Amino acid sequence: MNVSLVKPTLELQDEYLNFYQEWKNSGENMVPWVISKDPTDFHGMIQFLLDSEKGENLPKDWVPDSTYWLVAENKKIVGAVNIRHQLTEKLLDCGGHIGYGIRPSERQKGYATILLGLALEKTKELGIQKVLVVCDESNIGSEKTIIKNGGIPDSNYIEEDGNVVKRYWIEL
Repeated sequence: MNVSLVKPTLELQDEYLNFYQEWKNSGENMVPWVISKDPTDFHGMIQFLLDSEKGENLPKDWVPDSTYWLVAENKKIVGAVNIRHQLTEKLLDCGGHIGYGIRPSERQKGYATILLGLALEKTKELGIQKVLVVCDESNIGSEKTIIKNGGIPDSNYIEEDGNVVKRYWIEL
């Protein structure tokens, strides 16, 4: 698989809109959270992502984060990852450093394992040596992906609605 992480760019607007629409049409939760941002003002969305990476114009209680798209050699966006540069108490409980997702039509092809591995490299470049990655207890595929990338289980976190979040640490 010839894929790479690419920072969000105006040049991939059509591909991103296709990625976004496929996810919307699926009716599934959009993961990572950042892909649920309405891309109607595409330039504004890209600027928001770039500002977030620099820690500029962040909403209250947010931390700087970097977003990348997993792009195949045919320019198709197959996934996205959002890397938080630090953890708040809430992120420590149930968000983690890295959120990632693969578009519905490209799942179960090994992309998630590659995406998380590449994201861990980017996280290391940020100087983070111990990375928290989480998934819902019901998300067996994500759990396997985290373990394949060196995830060591920590205590689970139970959200107010009863959802169990499995927490894993990865040493870099």
